[in-house]
Amino acid sequence: MTYEVPSEYLKRYGDLLVNYALGGGGGIQSGDVVCVRGPESAKPLYAEVCRAVWRAGGHVVHDFRPDADPATNLMRDFFELASPEQLGWFPDAYYRGEIDALDHLAFIHCESDPHALADVDPGKMMARQSSFAPLVQWQDAKEAAGAFTWTIGLYPTAAMAAEAGLTLEQYWDEVVKACFLDDPDCKQRWREVAERIDMFTGWLNSLPIDRLHVHGPDADLWLTLGEHRRWVGGSGRNIPSFECYTSPDWRGTEGWIRFSEPLYTHGSLIKGVRLEFTGGKVTDASADQHEPLLQQMIATNGADRVGEYSLTDARLSRITKFMANTLYDENVGGPHGNTHLAIGRAIHDCYDGDPATMSMKDWERLGFNDSVVHTDIVSTTDREVTAVLGDGSSRTIYAGGQFQLE
Repeated sequence: MTYEVPSEYLKRYGDLLVNYALGGGGGIQSGDVVCVRGPESAKPLYAEVCRAVWRAGGHVVHDFRPDADPATNLMRDFFELASPEQLGWFPDAYYRGEIDALDHLAFIHCESDPHALADVDPGKMMARQSSFAPLVQWQDAKEAAGAFTWTIGLYPTAAMAAEAGLTLEQYWDEVVKACFLDDPDCKQRWREVAERIDMFTGWLNSLPIDRLHVHGPDADLWLTLGEHRRWVGGSGRNIPSFECYTSPDWRGTEGWIRFSEPLYTHGSLIKGVRLEFTGGKVTDASADQHEPLLQQMIATNGADRVGEYSLTDARLSRITKFMANTLYDENVGGPHGNTHLAIGRAIHDCYDGDPATMSMKDWERLGFNDSVVHTDIVSTTDREVTAVLGDGSSRTIYAGGQFQLE
């Protein structure tokens, strides 16, 4: 018998995404325009998100997409048939109009076939992704101006659960726990999480951190925080999100790091990722499985540099299992929490001023990396993170999966 998540959990989930996650933790306002994007397999949650928008007085712009299956796999067909010109085509007027019209985007991540693109040339996928650079820039600019918010939620399928070695019921159980859907007032639970994250980021921002040393059995990496940086977290962009993160000055990255968790991306599982940085750039990248895809990703413009560094306190997260999905794997709790690093695009919210006043030259001058790629790679091993402060002293800020406030 196929498992079905209780209907009250789905209703809470839709309400949580619309009336907490969007709006930076404040929900939407009456009259707001929300694009709801999701595939056919996510129809139950897609419907609940739409209903939540309408109940809140908002307007829905639908982006409902067909599932990939052996007979109708449109994305695979596109990559097999597309010419270089078609791979690089970007309908700028259409997407410019969409960005201008929308106040929010609610994206439901769901895969009927996680391997739908497994046989596609990685170079073609990277070329297609690169063609959408203008859309990324427009969205970032509108978000920086405080006029656009987004969130991502996950809707499990049996195929997604199988990728993680779980039954569908076990997979849903992790989603329910992680999102507090088993609590009738899950929005209040998220407000409490946000308060704790604010406490951690406030403490981190009070420290005059110059550099970070990430060290352990699988890492000896130095990161330079850079000028005008701050630590941020939560804010509803991802549900769930328990991390505290910043965007370092990519130019000061030195050393090496391995990642204990597989990276699930573009329909493939990349295992045993190891990166070495010299002069801020990846100078060596290897993987035990699907290394060519990793190499293609890093070859994308700007994807050989650090865009984010993140720490998750194990006391916050109820996620304990590998989910074969970055949204969950980068927020896992467990015995040692997790530390993760993203290569590619920096996060402009990590600037300690008003991002809307910054030009591309300003971001470049401060060492905020620019790329259409933003790839999070996760470790759950027991690492220690030491901060070197402005006066040359050092202190441990993270160990044993917890922030070391005292």
